[in-house]
Amino acid sequence: MQIQIEDLRLNCIIGILDFERIKPQEVIININFEYEYKDSSTFINYSKIVKQIELIMSEEKFELLEEAILYIQNHLYKTYKIKNLNLKISKPNILTNCIVSLSN
Repeated sequence: MQIQIEDLRLNCIIGILDFERIKPQEVIININFEYEYKDSSTFINYSKIVKQIELIMSEEKFELLEEAILYIQNHLYKTYKIKNLNLKISKPNILTNCIVSLSN
């Protein structure tokens, strides 16, 4: 099975620029991964993952997107039996003429 969480939008403190450390900015997170579903005991609740990501991003106040991706990646691998995790974090409003993203 594959879970895809697309365009999770939230506001958080992330970045190294002075104004990014003061005012929350919008980020968009996309996650997909595979897991083996055998029966209801191996079920992964995607809404629980969304809440965990929201909590991580609001509490940690990362300076770099790289730090955020590695933190979320480590959390998901430790918490769930998943494989082939792809994670992308975008800052849609940091530059006026493009969306900046980082993925693993």
